[in-house]
Amino acid sequence: MKREPAKTFQDLIVWQKAHQFVLGVYQFSADFPKTEVYGLTSQLRRAAVSIPANIAEGFRKKTAPDKLRFINIAHCSLEECRYYLILAKDLEYGNSLELTSQLEEVSRLLTAYSTSILNSDS
Repeated sequence: MKREPAKTFQDLIVWQKAHQFVLGVYQFSADFPKTEVYGLTSQLRRAAVSIPANIAEGFRKKTAPDKLRFINIAHCSLEECRYYLILAKDLEYGNSLELTSQLEEVSRLLTAYSTSILNSDS
């Protein structure tokens, strides 16, 4: 059974999951030490927000190469988050296991989304 094409970026499961990841990052990083407000807290949040933001921006691009460029940027931001979660864990700022699991799911969905763009007729 083929899914109906998304009408807005909010219809994309990958965007929905990435948005949930951002909400989790904000909650997780709220308890970081105050000394990290302009450091790890800011960097992690910025990189996390970049994931669904670039999915949204790429959604309206007309050509596959343009769409893929934004999906690639989202994936790069995801990898940046992966490192920040490792750092937060190593600094003992909290348990990042659940967020890491969400990150893996978003990564798989981004890969599938980029593959579907590559294989589409448009």
